[in-house]
Amino acid sequence: MDWCSVPELVWSSAERYAEREAVAEGRTRVSYAELGERVERAAAACMAAGVEPGDRVAVWAPNTLDWIVSALGAVSAGAVLVPLNTRFKGTEAAYVLARSRAKLLFITGTFLGTSYVASLRRSGAELPDLEQVVVLADSAPEDYRAWKDFLAGGDGVTSREVRARAASLTPGDPSDIIFTSGTTGSPKGAVITHAQTLRCYDTWSELAGLREGDRYLIVNPFFHTFGYKAGIIACLTRGATMIPQPVFNVDTVLANIAAERVSVLPGPPTLHQSLLDHPQRGAYDLSALRLVVTGAAVVPLQLVERLRTELNVSTVLTAYGLSEASGIVTMCRRGDPPGVIASTSGRAIPGTEVRIEAGEVLVRGYNVMRGYFEDPEETAKAITEDGWLRTGDVGVLDEEGNLRITDRIKDMFIVGGFNAYPAEIEQLLGLHPAVADVAVIGVPDARLGEVGKAYVVRRRGAELAGEELIAWARREMANYKVPRGVEFVAELPRNASGKVLKRTLRVRRPDA
Repeated sequence: MDWCSVPELVWSSAERYAEREAVAEGRTRVSYAELGERVERAAAACMAAGVEPGDRVAVWAPNTLDWIVSALGAVSAGAVLVPLNTRFKGTEAAYVLARSRAKLLFITGTFLGTSYVASLRRSGAELPDLEQVVVLADSAPEDYRAWKDFLAGGDGVTSREVRARAASLTPGDPSDIIFTSGTTGSPKGAVITHAQTLRCYDTWSELAGLREGDRYLIVNPFFHTFGYKAGIIACLTRGATMIPQPVFNVDTVLANIAAERVSVLPGPPTLHQSLLDHPQRGAYDLSALRLVVTGAAVVPLQLVERLRTELNVSTVLTAYGLSEASGIVTMCRRGDPPGVIASTSGRAIPGTEVRIEAGEVLVRGYNVMRGYFEDPEETAKAITEDGWLRTGDVGVLDEEGNLRITDRIKDMFIVGGFNAYPAEIEQLLGLHPAVADVAVIGVPDARLGEVGKAYVVRRRGAELAGEELIAWARREMANYKVPRGVEFVAELPRNASGKVLKRTLRVRRPDA
């Protein structure tokens, strides 16, 4: 690995892969050389706008070429990138902007019928540190700047000045602050450095077998490590083509794979399951697809087998990570048996350690965050004095060091004195032929304290009653694990990273 900072990687890629296609967005095609120029221009504009090294710059927009250019431009100007979740409402976005003391915000115009600018204004939040808002569109409301006008503002900053600013960055400087998804409380910002980002995703690319000329459909949101780092950064390291997709829609995924000859498709298991189950799948040429990387507590073995046999995907890998560990902790290796890929998240990546303490997964190594942004108290709770990160996940290691995540510590519930782990129960319920998707939570029970309740999505065309599933479960698992209630739903609530929002299920009215 020859780069000390993200901007060094950008310009190295622009030279090494100059003529190769870097980004394919509809009719817009951008080579690596052109991408380097665009990023440099965005960096110049950031500098002209007063961005200094270490300032936080936020991006609140879907997966687009403009996201790539604005984010990499900000980082190349020495800023610390703060990606915002596109599912956020104005108040949630304002919380992260205030918490990170962001100086500049790049924001999309309208996305999925929502005006993000109006949403932010409605929040009424005081944001004294936010000096400028740039709308990634041709026009902008009063007090905000349009993207092209912002870029023109940097015309007086020379290439030499931009390169000098980038050269002043050290590997240990923060490159981004990734705010945790907040599925269990207020989001906290994990501070990750340039060196961590570059080493982790060079390793990810090596283990996955990403190569020059691969065509990578990035459905994983850019605001999440899986989209930004395992997507954009990984592609830059290898000279792969990025094909950003702003919305997860299975018809669009199929069309993109066929039209763009997509070879790499990472994403949550639900993405691949919906692809396999799509009634029109046979109408699309998916033959270029060769690499799938997925990850979750539950990856059905049947899914791994179907990707290999029905779609002829030569490499299917699972991985595990969290924002506080740069997004990657363990990963399967090419050549691992299907059972290992489905039932575990693989082994610790080189240069890191994983151990289990009182059931909890602990991680130590170069990938562990510097800490939570301006929050020494929460940092001290998360990282032990000797450098072990407490993940909050429950897991087991097999003899080969493969990690199997069994649950979130906070999701565990106790049935008559027995610890019940939802992910384990979900994995078992997922074996039922009529179950397409399932989430389990603990609900109060007068006799046992808590019992499980399952929210189930039936497979297309399947018929299944709650009593049938409970009876089946009694035959397949220990009694305390068997859900006492089943509610059928059209889909499970998920955040944009693919995680099931258990708290949404907990506040849901029965059979709402």
